Amino acid sequence: MDLGASGVLRAGSLLDSMKASSPRHAKFAAGADHEDWMEKHPSALEWIEAVVAAAKGKQIVMFLDYDGTLSPIVEDPDRAVMTEEMRDAVRSVAQHFPTAIVSGRSRDKVLNFVKLEELYYAGSHGMDIKGPTTVSNHKAKADEVLCQPATEFLPVIQEVYETLTAKMESIPGAIVENNKFCLSVHFRCVDEEEWDALGEEVRAVLEGYPDLCLTKGRKVLEIRPSIKWDKGNALEFLLESLGYAGRGDVFPIYIGDDRTDEDAFKVLRNMGQGIGILVTKFAKETTASYSLREPAEVKDFLRKLVMSNGTKG
Repeated sequence: MDLGASGVLRAGSLLDSMKASSPRHAKFAAGADHEDWMEKHPSALEWIEAVVAAAKGKQIVMFLDYDGTLSPIVEDPDRAVMTEEMRDAVRSVAQHFPTAIVSGRSRDKVLNFVKLEELYYAGSHGMDIKGPTTVSNHKAKADEVLCQPATEFLPVIQEVYETLTAKMESIPGAIVENNKFCLSVHFRCVDEEEWDALGEEVRAVLEGYPDLCLTKGRKVLEIRPSIKWDKGNALEFLLESLGYAGRGDVFPIYIGDDRTDEDAFKVLRNMGQGIGILVTKFAKETTASYSLREPAEVKDFLRKLVMSNGTKG
């Protein structure tokens, strides 16, 4: 399969794609090119008044990626913890607006990181969605929100996880993470000379599993069921569950940093409602309308949005 916006990898592109996810290899725009990119994707912090004005009279619904958005990207994925200040900012947002965390991590793992039970959580790139486990200010239509469209793949995902874990033992620094409905092969700590071998090992294993597909993120290879379900579908499902589907008085805001978040940005662009915000320090192709440089700016944006909501009218 071709390497498109979805990040699905064709045979000859794997090593190139792995290199492209490394800042040392990425081709960053500079000077006038970067200024042009910023004109098209201005800082959501600097344009907060415009965002608030666009949302006036509408119900904001907040969608947040986790890694690289609420927490920094770190070498050990198990240590990607968010700060207490960020947790307070997210908690405050959830008091004012329906709020969901949409992550490639397993739902249980990201809940353990965030530790806020009043949120909606969509783990495994949206393939494992559950509503708040405690009292929330924002009630869904149904008594319980639950969506797991890839349940039938659980046995094969576990089988591939065990096989890949054994294969990766020969590659120092490689980590295979089981995210329940998908797998992540992290190569952030792998010597670059081993990247090709790692990619070939992963691809060789997947040759026996035609119902799984391989995509890439930031120094990670993702293995997912080949079903039409992504973070964009998760956004649509949650809006429907909250009773906002088809309504013109809703303003979704999605903040994320990775290629997989582009699916959600595209849904918002096609809806003609709300905004997508890409978290990045560098110019890159995106469907998002705005940008923020790093998690610290995400925190400041969330705080200012809440303050604007509290003082409006």
